[in-house]
Amino acid sequence: MLIAESALTDKPRTVAVIVTYQPDPEALYPLIESVRTQVDDICLVDNGDGTKLPSFVYDFNIEVICLGENCGIAYAQNVAIRRAEVRGSEYILLLDQDSVPAAGMVRQLITALEGLKERGIAVAAVGPSYLDRRQGETAPFVYRQGLKLKRRPRSEQEETSSADFLIASGSLIPVAVFKSVGHMEEGLFIDYVDIEWGLRAKEKGFGLFGVNDAFMEHSMGDEWIDFNGRSVPVHSPLRHYYAVRNAVWLFRRRWIGWAWRFILALRIFRQFVFFSVFGVKRWHHSKMMLLGIYHGLIGRTGRL
Repeated sequence: MLIAESALTDKPRTVAVIVTYQPDPEALYPLIESVRTQVDDICLVDNGDGTKLPSFVYDFNIEVICLGENCGIAYAQNVAIRRAEVRGSEYILLLDQDSVPAAGMVRQLITALEGLKERGIAVAAVGPSYLDRRQGETAPFVYRQGLKLKRRPRSEQEETSSADFLIASGSLIPVAVFKSVGHMEEGLFIDYVDIEWGLRAKEKGFGLFGVNDAFMEHSMGDEWIDFNGRSVPVHSPLRHYYAVRNAVWLFRRRWIGWAWRFILALRIFRQFVFFSVFGVKRWHHSKMMLLGIYHGLIGRTGRL
């Protein structure tokens, strides 16, 4: 277990959870190097037997848990979350293998979260502004207004921006919140895990906030394509299967509400049409998304 050199005695005990699956060493090294001095502990959970992990992981003297096979991101996160609960950690920082937090990101997230709590706001999670260098712009925070999803650009005038969900990577979550909201939905395997948890937290009365002055680099999608003046992330047909299946699964939850059902249905329709018409290997994308719709309707979850 790594105890960061910069961990201060008055700083809440924070554990960073890094979930990996056949990671790229050139991306993983700067992630660990950037976060190790910002947190008290690091727990790396590998969705495999560890043979794909670069040797330098063990040089950092961090806790490594190998699951033996790909159990999905939600299961891996829950393994580390439960260990943090048992060990009395106060905050947990979720990180994907393709993210790199900026210097001071964790401290800024904690400061913002503590400030919100002092104002009497029940906070489920806070997250940083993130940049995918391939896209070239900072991603906005997303919130629902009526039957539409709106994008709230980063503001230099406000410390935080309310959101309906945050991407998992970079999210700082008080460990105590899991007692009220519950853990990640393991059946989703990958995709919509963070959206489902965020909406569930909102339904239980908690807020989610983006922290405008906290930054992180993060890679979205396998590649980007330009369409109608916007850059669109493109995943593999398998990832599109999970995205569509899990959106249908979420649509069928009783607590989700009709506004979100409309948004999800429209999102599924647009995703299916776009990648069936404009994507590479269109028929493969279409076939996998149709399978995802079917599995979502019959309630099949887990790994395909």
